[in-house]
Amino acid sequence: MLDQIYRKAVLTVSGQKFVEDLVRSRGWGMAQRFVAGEDASSAIRAVQDLSRDGILGNLDLLGEFVASPEAANDFAGKVLHLLDEAHAAGLTPYVSVKLSSVGQGQTVEGEDLGLSNARRIVGRAKEYGGFVCLDMEDHPRVDQTLAQFRLLVNEFGHAHVGTVLQSYLYRSETDRDSLDDLRPNLRIVKGAYLEPESVAMPDKADVDASYRRLVYAHMKAGNYVNVATHDESIIEDVKLFALAHGVSKDAFEFQMLYGIRRDLQQDLARQGYRVRAYIPYGRDWYPYFSRRIAETPRNAVFVLRGMLKG
Repeated sequence: MLDQIYRKAVLTVSGQKFVEDLVRSRGWGMAQRFVAGEDASSAIRAVQDLSRDGILGNLDLLGEFVASPEAANDFAGKVLHLLDEAHAAGLTPYVSVKLSSVGQGQTVEGEDLGLSNARRIVGRAKEYGGFVCLDMEDHPRVDQTLAQFRLLVNEFGHAHVGTVLQSYLYRSETDRDSLDDLRPNLRIVKGAYLEPESVAMPDKADVDASYRRLVYAHMKAGNYVNVATHDESIIEDVKLFALAHGVSKDAFEFQMLYGIRRDLQQDLARQGYRVRAYIPYGRDWYPYFSRRIAETPRNAVFVLRGMLKG
């Protein structure tokens, strides 16, 4: 419950315009701990740097909830450019995309623009042998995102597109079961949005238990699972579960955030596990930065100290 109270307080405060203006003016230096840079070349350099430690990358151009079809198409064009740049740099592209940033909810020529742009993006990624993860957003978007994910898997295959389930939502275990026929590649996270208790679990213990159930069920079903957490107790439990149930190290990976616990990422890679860092970049870094601060008081202390020095 204390975790929920802390998250709600931070996200409420960060939503105030004067707070955003202050952090944007003085906080970029701290944000660089969590954000690789403002352009594609910076993000690609971060992937190349991590690769020296045997760590893979998941690139994410920051931005969400665009207001017009023109802005959505522009954002989609930037993601396509990212895929081209990654391929040109000799990387197999792996990117995350929020459907709201490419037009989800806007209808153009009779079709949802988010779906149209996602088709372009996943199609380009498939040309390069790459992968697109459709990020999950706040709970009102879950149904549409899962429906569009199903369409994209049927069109491009589960080797090229996946999505995310959030363990703090009560619905997620049912959602996972409903996707099994797709053999989906799923990224399991705890959840970082401010959600009402009517849809999201308020207690950390319940969220953690739900997280384990989602990962274990997806492994037992024979599907590829991305274990996205820095929680070492969960990581150890997943390793033991995989060993006990004969789940190959090729059937799952650990995913962590850029700038957080690189030592743990390196250690897991040395143990022979597949490890991937979620690498955000772009000028619209404030909402992502706010969610990182909301995850733990340690991150908030880091930022406050930095701003007081500025």
